[in-house]
Amino acid sequence: MDKKIVVFGATGNLGAHISTYLKGLGYDIIAVGHRKRDNGFFADYSIPYYSVDITNVDEFDLLPQKDIFAVVHFAGMLPAVMEGFNGSIYVQSIIQGTLNVLEYTRKVGADRILFPQTLFDINYLFGTKVPIPADSQRKVPNGDHWLYVIAKNAAVDIIEHYYDSYGIKRFIFRLSRIYLYHPNPFTFTDGIKVLVSDRYFIYRAMRGADIELWGDPNRLLETICIKDFLQIIEKAISAGVEGGIYNVGSGGSTLKERIEGIVDVFSPKDHPSRIIYRPEKRSSKQFVLDIRKTVNELGYEPKYSWHDYLVDFKKEMEQQRFAKIWGREEDYISPEEINRLVTDKD
Repeated sequence: MDKKIVVFGATGNLGAHISTYLKGLGYDIIAVGHRKRDNGFFADYSIPYYSVDITNVDEFDLLPQKDIFAVVHFAGMLPAVMEGFNGSIYVQSIIQGTLNVLEYTRKVGADRILFPQTLFDINYLFGTKVPIPADSQRKVPNGDHWLYVIAKNAAVDIIEHYYDSYGIKRFIFRLSRIYLYHPNPFTFTDGIKVLVSDRYFIYRAMRGADIELWGDPNRLLETICIKDFLQIIEKAISAGVEGGIYNVGSGGSTLKERIEGIVDVFSPKDHPSRIIYRPEKRSSKQFVLDIRKTVNELGYEPKYSWHDYLVDFKKEMEQQRFAKIWGREEDYISPEEINRLVTDKD
């Protein structure tokens, strides 16, 4: 299999997985990232790496200009990594960046483009266990994600224009959170750095500490393991359809299933964490995605459960496969800080 695929955002959480996974399938991968150096990571996989700022159209001349089959565009700013708020970065990296990537896609004659859409364009439909259809109306939410969603929606509209005008097949994935191991346990919420909630529970479970489960334990939240997500990417690369918007999910898991899984995988067997139910506390806002279109058009078949993901997470935590580009966990958080964050305050 010698089809060339250019992956933009190749050093990111998803881009690195996509690049190495598709390379393992035999595709000719070209990795493109914003950072100047990849520390030799992609060379380990015999993948060439190019440093390109997608907001600068002139830098695309550095890339191969022919025989490209597909472009995977996973570059652009995310709220989860933005400290404070700088809306111009969303406009430049997502809207301008996507326009530049599309122009490159058109000029090199690529057959298709793959792009991630945000889940927050449909958050007005959250709150029930009714699966949300892939072709639901896209809307702009309130809160710190408003401009991010506007930029993503605009990028989708531009991609649709290039499909209508130039016939570039488009596979747009509405992403729930893709569950994978990353050494950085922090995210940004409303521009403020916080510990990822699942990581908090994992750290407590590793120490055999009690874990509180707030609200309704049967609240359903969409779940998809990185391995199932990569299956969707693989299907989209080879699909014989024109594309569209596809929901990325696997049917969801309940809060109870999540916490029980974390305790089973990470707690010491001789001293497992106790689950303390706190039904009087605020419940999580539940949602689940309708994946029938992804199944019917792409041939996607979910294979990995929440428990499977946790086992994989633990393995990745031990192996640190992406340390050359992401660093190690101790680069982001010390054992002392973990103890301070998870120690009971009562």
